[in-house]
Amino acid sequence: MTNRTLTVGLLGFGTVGTGVVRLLREHADEIASRLGATLIVGPVAVRDPQRVRDIPVARLTSDPAEVVDDPGVDIVVEVMGGVDPARTLIERALKSGKSVVTANKELVATVGFELADLADENHAWLEYEAAVAGGIPIIKPLRESLAGDRVRRILGILNGTTNYILTKMTEEGVDFAEALAEAQRLGFAEADPAADVDGADAASKLAILASLAFDSRIVAGDVFRDGITGVTATDIAHARRMGYVIKLLGIAESSNGDVGVRVHPALVPREHPLASVRESFNAIFVEAEAVGDLMFYGRGAGSLPTASAVVGDVVDVARGVLSGERPVNSLRRHGKTVRPMEDLTVQFYVLLDVADEAGVLAGVASTFGDHDVSIKSVWQEGHGDSAQLLLITHAARDGDLQRTLQDLRRLSSVRDVASVMRVEGGEA
Repeated sequence: MTNRTLTVGLLGFGTVGTGVVRLLREHADEIASRLGATLIVGPVAVRDPQRVRDIPVARLTSDPAEVVDDPGVDIVVEVMGGVDPARTLIERALKSGKSVVTANKELVATVGFELADLADENHAWLEYEAAVAGGIPIIKPLRESLAGDRVRRILGILNGTTNYILTKMTEEGVDFAEALAEAQRLGFAEADPAADVDGADAASKLAILASLAFDSRIVAGDVFRDGITGVTATDIAHARRMGYVIKLLGIAESSNGDVGVRVHPALVPREHPLASVRESFNAIFVEAEAVGDLMFYGRGAGSLPTASAVVGDVVDVARGVLSGERPVNSLRRHGKTVRPMEDLTVQFYVLLDVADEAGVLAGVASTFGDHDVSIKSVWQEGHGDSAQLLLITHAARDGDLQRTLQDLRRLSSVRDVASVMRVEGGEA
């Protein structure tokens, strides 16, 4: 065993940063044995160095630049979150030749390409396994294990908060507001849950996955997104009756040189592997040409699961630093076009409140046909002088369905387009 020592400096010492320090200490002997060197914790940047913490650290500083500029720091771990000042600090570290490990999905999904270029220019490593699905290994499988294959499609449950809420709604029959309140009480949801329930968190993660899977430049702003705030107990009940469960999915697919990327609630067939992913767990379903279907499942967040991915990256980076291997960072920018949502082909679930009178179904079906949207199945239930029509379409262009909905709203017999949701995991 070599006596060489590498020092890890941390930017941030919250839930994930605390987990990183704990694992580096508790697993120190195993890491040293695998690496042939010892990893030690150096300076840690925090907001309040005077606050008493469960895990003591020898050197705390309120100035993150001290971590980045310290000549004794070999690897910088960024777990502070947000784009700024994290971006500036990481750029500063990379320019000085220091390698960086980050768990910052928002940062990687926004400026990851620029940071990867900067890392390459300065012969430094930039790793971000924990940025997408916490403790679930997915970055390295896409970048390395599937490098000889061709990924066709990714479907992912990428946000534990929304999956917990939808699980409660499905299994207990509660509405969205009640399920959200429970998630907040248990610490699964933030006081301001907008980034989760509106789909922004999942969109950032999907942008990273799509960039890797399709060797293309995809940023968070490219991702179409729709959150779960409009999902109702009625939708949940209808989905169950038809053999589906509702999940917030991140979907990336490549076709004819273009890439489609979207986040939205979707009906998933009960027999699909993603349908059984419950509570705050995440899962990523990968469809590839040679290997077929793969699913990566586990806890997508939390102190130790996320810290495990961070420490794994730190060990990989340390191995590269020790060997003198030239880094090749993974984000590339090729010319694939992001296809607009309206041009993507999707199945739909449509719930209509209609007048309970003769000819209504024929008028509705004719409207769908006018826009080349084929109906796969129909279910009707009357309520006095009104009724509900529940339709599942065959795969159709999203734009054609939107135009169908516009015309349906003009029909005197249609009182309300009560709900519209996409269907995934069924027809190709």
